[in-house]
Amino acid sequence: MKHIIAVLVALAVVTIFFGGFMVGRVTAPQPEAIVPTPLPEETMCTQDAMQCPDGSYVGRTGPNCEFVCPTISQSASVRVAAPKPNAVVSSPLTITGEAAGWYFEGSFPVTLVNWDGLIIAEGVASAEGDWMTSDFVPFVANLTFTNPYSVGDPEFMKRGTLIFKKDNPSGLPEHDESYEMPIVFAE
Repeated sequence: MKHIIAVLVALAVVTIFFGGFMVGRVTAPQPEAIVPTPLPEETMCTQDAMQCPDGSYVGRTGPNCEFVCPTISQSASVRVAAPKPNAVVSSPLTITGEAAGWYFEGSFPVTLVNWDGLIIAEGVASAEGDWMTSDFVPFVANLTFTNPYSVGDPEFMKRGTLIFKKDNPSGLPEHDESYEMPIVFAE
């Protein structure tokens, strides 16, 4: 009889434990089903190229594999009077225009690079008036360089870029600004 009581007590303990486990399982918060995020479908474009009106080359890009040429536009803060975009230039090169808020101590840097981005001349654009204003102030810059293009070179080697950079003595990136203008080297 003692054995039967021991078995019944053990059976009751197991039933209570199992019942408690099941009740806890049913009432416990269920984790949300994890739905995998689908990967974006990648578009594979052909690797052909097109020459843009500014002389640069671009490949196909975007979801429709389109050619997208850079646009030639003036900066909101720099207006270049001479040379004009895509003008044929030679050394020495005089650059004129006006800028608003780009000067520090009456100047800002100007760089000339070849088609490959190699710097071939650096100089400063000097204010021709009171530069301590938010209005447009005329500037002039002179660059002397060795022409990187020789007769017989491929046409793309005629292309270059004038880079106007706002003088930013603070070094803070939010005050950085630049304007790039395409030019063509004379033969």
